[in-house]
Amino acid sequence: MMRKIKTLYSRTLLLRAMACGLILSVLLNLAGFSAQCAALEENIVRLHVIANSNDEADQAVKLRVRDAVLREAEQWYGDAEDFDTAVTVLCTHLESLEAAANSVLKAENLPYCAKAEICEMYFPTRTYESFKLPAGRYRTLRISLGKAKGKNWWCVVFPALCMPGASDLSNLPDDTDTLVHEPESYEVKFKVAEIFSRLRELFDA
Repeated sequence: MMRKIKTLYSRTLLLRAMACGLILSVLLNLAGFSAQCAALEENIVRLHVIANSNDEADQAVKLRVRDAVLREAEQWYGDAEDFDTAVTVLCTHLESLEAAANSVLKAENLPYCAKAEICEMYFPTRTYESFKLPAGRYRTLRISLGKAKGKNWWCVVFPALCMPGASDLSNLPDDTDTLVHEPESYEVKFKVAEIFSRLRELFDA
């Protein structure tokens, strides 16, 4: 009887050791992935355009504002070689970015205005046409249209990944290329990272 108890106890210890080893392995694996995600957060400026409402006209003009702001932004930070320079340039030219948005609204004879600001925002994992970005807090160029009560639009203003045909990652850390452009290799990690990111947001709120 004692032999059976000892055998059972040994198996339990072995299973616990294996479980701990597996958990440790997963955490170590995620540590490298988390570092890559952090590198993206520290080198990317997101664009967040919030429509006045969900009316068809407001949603349509939101996209035209997006295009105008992206063109204006690229004009100013086009020569920027790093994140800090791009953020500084965008902050310096917020008035011109806001004016670009307002010129679209004026052309459409809409009775509201746009507000441009640089802030830090939480974004869930987001898949675009040619790349994917993990959940996290990103520096953001936010354009609020009118009451800003409608559906919003997200993308990347620096590097200019959302301009037609753009896919230049030269401003990002080298080890993030696969993460961004081959996200299928990281699907599980993306989901786990988003769970942890959401929990962090809850505790920080």
